[in-house]
Amino acid sequence: MNAPTESYLKVHYELRPAKQVERRMLIDAFQLLSLSGFSIKDYQYTGMGSFYFIDFSLFHRWLGFKKMLSVEYSNKIRKRVQFNKPFDFIEIKIAPIGDVIPTLSPDLKHALWLDYDGILNESHLADISLATTYLSVGSILLITVDIEPPTDTDDPKDWRNYFVEEIGLPSSLRASQFAESKLPARNIDAISRAISEGILGRPEVRFLPLFNFIYSDGHLMLTVGGMIGTGTERRKIVKGPIAKALYYRGDWKAEPCRISVPRLTRKERQFLDSKMPCGENWKPKEFELDAESVAAYREIYRFCPAYAEFLL
Repeated sequence: MNAPTESYLKVHYELRPAKQVERRMLIDAFQLLSLSGFSIKDYQYTGMGSFYFIDFSLFHRWLGFKKMLSVEYSNKIRKRVQFNKPFDFIEIKIAPIGDVIPTLSPDLKHALWLDYDGILNESHLADISLATTYLSVGSILLITVDIEPPTDTDDPKDWRNYFVEEIGLPSSLRASQFAESKLPARNIDAISRAISEGILGRPEVRFLPLFNFIYSDGHLMLTVGGMIGTGTERRKIVKGPIAKALYYRGDWKAEPCRISVPRLTRKERQFLDSKMPCGENWKPKEFELDAESVAAYREIYRFCPAYAEFLL
């Protein structure tokens, strides 16, 4: 089994603006699902909090989660994880996430975020299949993976070999289908296959896609997610307010929601905020900003974090 990378040593999890936009979009989505009759505050949130616990703090404060489980793979940071736990009620398990998934209570609804920091591998796919096998109806599953090329070479033939030999995609796929621009789709293909395998023995349910995010805070990342549901859950989703949200993706073949955070000064951002939501062709006359950056900001301004230095 491939061990998770120790990304907590390389990246300060609090300073990832695109990831933070994604988190805030998810909070918005959970709030909209609550309006459709899903009792999100009563769900158990299970994630990989490391020793930063960003998701846990946000989800408890904004969504009211009171059952939370953080799963950490590495024993090397056991004390650090326990020390940084933001709320006393958060349970911590030091174990592979694949060992924990079958123990999640079938009597609860769950929000499970498999937030991997590496490229998709066989172990991840096994976890995904387990999740769709065990999660109760109404539960939400999120999967995040790195979608950079899977080898050190620049050759799509090598990337194809990785996905065919390591991931199990069909050998009939051509190398041209593994061009860098096609890698998000190939990752989704593999994830959806794992979901289908996990749900195969549950003919009464299906997986209802909700999210398909692509963003970069250094590496290009993909987050897909959805709900384990029946026709009842599907009707509540498609008739509810989440179906009108800009980030909603009820079909993973649709164009992903691409999160791009323009580099703006504080003054520029305050000015742009005063004009939001702007028209499609609007650009500021007061300073230079290309139309692409304006369009990107118009999509995310509600969810964009503000960072500041505090002198303590």
